[in-house]
Amino acid sequence: MRKIDLINSISNDTGIPKVDVMVTLEAFFKEVKDSLEEGNNVYIRGFGSFITKKRARKIGRNIKQNESVEIPAHYIPAFKPAKIFVERVKNSPQLQLLLNED
Repeated sequence: MRKIDLINSISNDTGIPKVDVMVTLEAFFKEVKDSLEEGNNVYIRGFGSFITKKRARKIGRNIKQNESVEIPAHYIPAFKPAKIFVERVKNSPQLQLLLNED
């Protein structure tokens, strides 16, 4: 599902105009990004947490020049789903059908 599909689905389910849904969704994304940029995690009960994870300093390799490169410690954004969310996906009948096809 792409962002436009999400906007259309929310608009159809709620009756809210697509433009209003788009503005709200963009504002939500902006707030999550801004919070993570400031070092604050975002917790949404029953859905999950948008968090920052620290990656330790490590030595990588530049394969083209065959030399070691130091990758400094840094933070990356991550999403940790809530247990309820994980269980719903895990027990989804549609996904079970896909699993059985493999």
